[in-house]
Amino acid sequence: MRFGIVVFPGSNCEQDCYYAAHLIGEQVSYIWHHETNLNGYDCIILPGGFSYGDYLRTGAVAKFSPVMDALVTFAEKGGLVIGICNGFQILLESGLLPGAMLRNKGLKFICKYVNVKVENTSTPFTTKTLRGEVLRIPIAHNEGNYYAEAGVLEDMNKNGQIILRYCDPHGDVTEEWNPNGSIENIAGITNKEGNVLGLMPHPERAMEEILGSEDGRKIFESIVSATSK
Repeated sequence: MRFGIVVFPGSNCEQDCYYAAHLIGEQVSYIWHHETNLNGYDCIILPGGFSYGDYLRTGAVAKFSPVMDALVTFAEKGGLVIGICNGFQILLESGLLPGAMLRNKGLKFICKYVNVKVENTSTPFTTKTLRGEVLRIPIAHNEGNYYAEAGVLEDMNKNGQIILRYCDPHGDVTEEWNPNGSIENIAGITNKEGNVLGLMPHPERAMEEILGSEDGRKIFESIVSATSK
């Protein structure tokens, strides 16, 4: 399969994502934000960083990049899209995912490993995981406090769109283990169709045990498995 990684001015995790895709033996290319042709790609990654310096608010300027019109069309046709950290924020701003992102509780940047519980294994991004499995993956963000209105949350829960929740090492979802104040401990969600994923943890930084965890491989390997069927 072939991954494409969109690079915006201010992105800083594109090389990590490139390494992750290459590590599992897949083709991968960078896509400059001016590109409007996404033909030939199986999965598009919006990496973390500070697109356009996070002016106005995170992701608010990036949504106007030429590549985003092509990305919306790509997603509407069923193409797989994964937005990581700033990429998640861009997906929210573009309307490809529901909800919004607020400043972390405590108003401080957080960079550390967290535990996330897998809530849905039927998505293209979680087929290599087990329901209730706890993944250890790092976060690094200042605006990771996910919010959605009650009606939206109700629909998301009903549709199985909440994919990852912050939890303790045993899988218990509690406020104590919520690092940023996200409503319902939400760490990752999909669209209703299930082909667009946004998550704040960085799976591309958890690909090798020498870095502290290789749990992030399961996300990338799930994508490969889903596209090979």
